[in-house]
Amino acid sequence: MTTPGWRIVPLDEAPQHAEQVTDWLWQAFGSENSRAFFASVIHSSLQQADLPQTFVALVGERAVATVGAWRCDLISRQDLFPWLAALYIDNPWRGQGLSEALQQHVMSWCRARGYRQLHLWATFADYYERFGWRYIGEALEYPDKPVRVYHRSLAAD
Repeated sequence: MTTPGWRIVPLDEAPQHAEQVTDWLWQAFGSENSRAFFASVIHSSLQQADLPQTFVALVGERAVATVGAWRCDLISRQDLFPWLAALYIDNPWRGQGLSEALQQHVMSWCRARGYRQLHLWATFADYYERFGWRYIGEALEYPDKPVRVYHRSLAAD
């Protein structure tokens, strides 16, 4: 997907950014001892497995954002599959439409593989609803953090 100013590619097409993406995810979503977890997700993405898949938004050759398609992003809701996960935009690039572009990219990628739905979770309200996500209830992120779970149909719009 190409948009003025950036392009979104699978991380295995830009593996030089793997460490940067790992650090972003760890710092944004992890705890002091969870960097190895995020590194393992990124490593799996680089193996060209179906899931997890990591995408990176590039401006020139600079990584500015990332998002993933994961088999499971919430242990307490393993009944839901797949997940839009780990959406992160570097501070200088926020507010420029990248979030929507990254969401659309994952939805298109999943739709092309025959997935009929997508899920995500967030700790906040009134953001993903703007992009057509439907709140479906609360769940727990390990070990006991309440989160909001969202659903998105991937039926052709």
